[in-house]
Amino acid sequence: MSDGRGPAAVEDLEVFRRAYRISLAVHRASLDFPALEQRALADQIRRASKSICANLAEGFAKWHRSASEFRRYVVMALGSSDEMRIWIRYCLDLGYVDEATWAEWSGEYNASWSPPFP
Repeated sequence: MSDGRGPAAVEDLEVFRRAYRISLAVHRASLDFPALEQRALADQIRRASKSICANLAEGFAKWHRSASEFRRYVVMALGSSDEMRIWIRYCLDLGYVDEATWAEWSGEYNASWSPPFP
C-alpha cells in the first residue's frame, strides 16, 4: 500500500481495480460468444478491456519519473474505456449479452474514471 507519497503499486488505484475486475468479467462472458465471433468481436473486447489495465500499469511505472507520461497513459486508457462502451453496445444489440450485463458493464466503463493523477 501507500507510504503517504501516493500509491505504491498500480493495484492500489481504484480505477485499476475496477478496470481489472470488469476485464475479467468481459473475458469470461466473451468465451460464450458464437464461434464466428471468437476471432472478431469477442477477441476485440478481450483486448480492449485488458488494454485499459495495461495502459494504467505502464503509465504508473513512469509516474515517478514523469507525471506527464503517466497522464498520457491514463488518457490512452480512457480512450480504451470509451471504445469498450461501443463494443459492449454491439454485444447487446447482437444478442451476445443481456440488458442487465450491458447495464452493469456500461455503468462500470462510465463510472470508473475519476482521474488518478498525482
